[in-house]
Amino acid sequence: MATEATVLGIFDDGRPAANAAKALREAGLGQITAYSPVPDHNVEHAMHDSVSPVRTFVLVGGLVGCFLGFAFPIYTVLDWPMITGGKPLISIPAFVVIAFELTILIGAISGMLSFLGMAGLPRLTGQPAPDPSFTNDKFGLSVVCDAGQAAAVREQLEQYGATEIRE
Repeated sequence: MATEATVLGIFDDGRPAANAAKALREAGLGQITAYSPVPDHNVEHAMHDSVSPVRTFVLVGGLVGCFLGFAFPIYTVLDWPMITGGKPLISIPAFVVIAFELTILIGAISGMLSFLGMAGLPRLTGQPAPDPSFTNDKFGLSVVCDAGQAAAVREQLEQYGATEIRE
């Protein structure tokens, strides 16, 4: 089994950090974690190319809510029929409001739960950032790679302008 090494690159600006993260990810040089003092879309886009699957969970939750919004009232009127004014028991227009509300409710709940699950929240045990300057003014990339790849990772970080590199 190969041993792992952690290489930490510290950057003064987010753009070089984003470029380094993208290059490291494309080269397949280990697992990358980015640290940023402020939200930076360049770093975020460099770390992830794919679209978030949260939207799929919201769609599925909304469809389930819509189905339940029609199924509950239909079940209720079939189980306890109350004919009023000769109108049919299953009257779809009367159930649209319930279906709409459950679509919104279950879609929102499934979206929030999927967001929390995909983000790994809540984190009950946290670890501090490997460098305290990441909370002030520096950007960082932590790369966990095989010990044999550490030199290549170090070279990539130097190439993209890391001001400090630690192992």
